[in-house]
Amino acid sequence: MPRRHMRITGADGAQLRAALDSLRAKLGVPRAFPPEVLAEAEESARAPRLPGESSDLPFFTIDPAASRDLDQAVHLARRRDGGYRVHYAIADVAAFVRPGGRLDAEARRRVSTLYFPDERVPLHPPELSEDAASLLPGQHRPALLWRIDLDAEGRRTAADVHRAMVRSRARLDYEGVQRTLDTGTAEEPVALLAEIGRLREAREAERGGISLGVPEQQIREEDGSYALSYRAPLPTEGWNAQLSLLTGMAAAELMVATGTGVLRTLPSAPDGAVGRLRRSAAALHIDWPHHVAYAEIVRRLDPRVPAHAAFLQECTTLLRGAGYTVFQGGAVPEHPEHAAVAAPYTHCTAPLRRLTDRYAGELCLAAIRGAQPPQWVRSALVDLPARMAEGTRLANTVERSCVDLLEAALLEDRVGETFEATVVDVLEGDQLPARGTVQLEDPAVVATVESRSLGLLPLGRRIRVELVEADPARAKVLFAPV
Repeated sequence: MPRRHMRITGADGAQLRAALDSLRAKLGVPRAFPPEVLAEAEESARAPRLPGESSDLPFFTIDPAASRDLDQAVHLARRRDGGYRVHYAIADVAAFVRPGGRLDAEARRRVSTLYFPDERVPLHPPELSEDAASLLPGQHRPALLWRIDLDAEGRRTAADVHRAMVRSRARLDYEGVQRTLDTGTAEEPVALLAEIGRLREAREAERGGISLGVPEQQIREEDGSYALSYRAPLPTEGWNAQLSLLTGMAAAELMVATGTGVLRTLPSAPDGAVGRLRRSAAALHIDWPHHVAYAEIVRRLDPRVPAHAAFLQECTTLLRGAGYTVFQGGAVPEHPEHAAVAAPYTHCTAPLRRLTDRYAGELCLAAIRGAQPPQWVRSALVDLPARMAEGTRLANTVERSCVDLLEAALLEDRVGETFEATVVDVLEGDQLPARGTVQLEDPAVVATVESRSLGLLPLGRRIRVELVEADPARAKVLFAPV
């Protein structure tokens, strides 16, 4: 069952860092950049290819407080006709990365930034990703500047993209923005984030799309040791994500119209998967009338409620099977949609952290001009889905392994103790031992449970479990019902 990243929010944690270093070595995670790649990064940082146009709009960024790899900056405004105008600036990585160069080859090898609780393993050298190419406040940066017009109900009416120099006036974080919105002290460009975000959420519901607000596990320092807790995403994070989705859908529409592109696709969930979710909802005492669609029931859930959080985790099973679909020469795929977005969609808003986004940006620029995409983009499309699939597998493995390792490390000295837990998943079938997943509230752990009796794992019920194994070396945690 996929889970969100945990992060170390307290002190250094030397033992945990040593275990994470071992994990990185085991997975073959690339660490230091080769000297020749760093040299090319320094050279390109000094002399990037800059656009001739500049924008004087007062952009701002919204990211986690500690972030420095800032891919997007935004400016929001009202239009005279009662609609809205979204300016969305995306870091122009192609201004720094020369096709066929050492930076390009290293990025194609790494594919994406990997996130560990104690550090990032970046796609590009920090000289670029956290400095010269990052949309840091007070700095003029090359960007792909989207202008997207919305009507009064938040429906997209027009979209355009071109290269321009931009300057962010402020680096904001989710918690700070949420406070200003809650207290009514936000300036209008920021206050419009909530207004437009809610409209886009309504349009998402209208399409039948769904965004899962899955709670995040995090590790924090507490009384000289460490503790786990759950963190529900803030509304601000969802509204900001809606702007990224809006841009990704506009980009996908351009690609489909011109017959060349790379889409993020997800097939519709099979009937059996939805049926299984209905059984899980019933077991978790979540009212799901038969006439109510899956997307609608998810929007009614509160991730701060344990049973709802457990069901949201179960819902992630419907998101499995996403991939990247490339098409050229007008051969648009028969089913170009992403089932969770309920529309064609592409990744294009995070080029500092994800390889495919750089190519997506160039495809959109070419589409707007009515021109052929550059040859270096078209040639890269051939193996891009395979590269991205391998990178996604590694990122998922990193996420799962980090969570399992940290849970095992924090529970290592508590083998034999009993805990209150909720059974949030049970593998179907009559094989023994019966296996499932339990979610503990304190500590905030989601782990495997095994039982020698089928009747001891009632889905959705609270039970007492004993911790029978917590092995950091194998990143394994195992419970048994008492």
